[in-house]
Amino acid sequence: MPLGAHESNPPRLVRLSAIHWARNILRSRKHGLLRNLSTLLERLHSMPHRPFALRQQARTCVALAAAGSFLLAGTTVATAEPSTLPSFGSSDFGSSAPSAVVAPRLASIDNFRDVAGTGSGYVGTGGLHVRQGVFYRANAITPNAEDLATLETLHLTAVYDLRTEGEIAANPNTLPDGVRYEKIQVLAADPSGDVASITTKQQALEYVQSGYRSTVSDPVSRAGFGQLLTELADTPGPQVFHCTAGKDRTGWGSALLLSIAGVPRETIMADYLLTNEYSAAAIEAKLARIAAAKGPEYAEVYRQLLGVDSSYLQAAFDELDSTYGSFDRYLVDGLGLDMATIANLKLKLLVGLV
Repeated sequence: MPLGAHESNPPRLVRLSAIHWARNILRSRKHGLLRNLSTLLERLHSMPHRPFALRQQARTCVALAAAGSFLLAGTTVATAEPSTLPSFGSSDFGSSAPSAVVAPRLASIDNFRDVAGTGSGYVGTGGLHVRQGVFYRANAITPNAEDLATLETLHLTAVYDLRTEGEIAANPNTLPDGVRYEKIQVLAADPSGDVASITTKQQALEYVQSGYRSTVSDPVSRAGFGQLLTELADTPGPQVFHCTAGKDRTGWGSALLLSIAGVPRETIMADYLLTNEYSAAAIEAKLARIAAAKGPEYAEVYRQLLGVDSSYLQAAFDELDSTYGSFDRYLVDGLGLDMATIANLKLKLLVGLV
């Protein structure tokens, strides 16, 4: 029986159907990790016979049960059939249909794109597609008039700026009216001063790889990305996060969301490398200016800093795996996320999860 049923359905039967489904999930998991869910289910059992309260409690129940099902289970739940999940009704739990929103290509924000990918969206846990039109990623949001008008059609609710104070001062954002702006610190210090000492391509590669490893292990970075994911989970409506080029800090944020959705790492890597395609014209233009000023050899060294390389993101994944043992442990122990936040992100990310 759908929880979105009309009031003519007996409230107790509706309530028990949610409890029965959630308990079936919990029985297959370690009880110690999900003790708080049992308490929630008992509260759901005795809650007032009010349809609104029923919907809200049931939604929380489902969200936490989903987190308990997927958290610390890794990819072992990826074979679960989506059809085993109950239908909760679009008005109360969000539509199970894919979004019709297609991320526009913006000439003045060349690395603006949908985290979910193009087409029907990337495929994640249980064969479910990642929902489009929910989370966007970008480089600095400095749109021309035409692109600003396009941004307004996306009805963004929040923008999260991962840049340093110096980057923001040099290139401030221009946002549509009514969009909440929040700066989130994900770097302990501005690393731009270290670039001057780089003279070879290998040094450039190692420099960026080291930065990606620090993104995983540095306390400031962990706190910042934990805050970003929490904001994305708690804030309604379409949201965008960005840095200067939309490739490193933003690339890691996007990799986190896609990993939470259960998208395979090879797909995440391919998505990450799209910066070299989306920003190709801007990269080549800057390299031409560098070559004119400092010579073509130095420009080729600098190329490693302007684009992305698979070894960069792989360095972050390797650091995560060696330090935390699994992505789930990184979310909980590294970023400090709770199960409700992870569940909220899954519910937002995956089409048809509930």
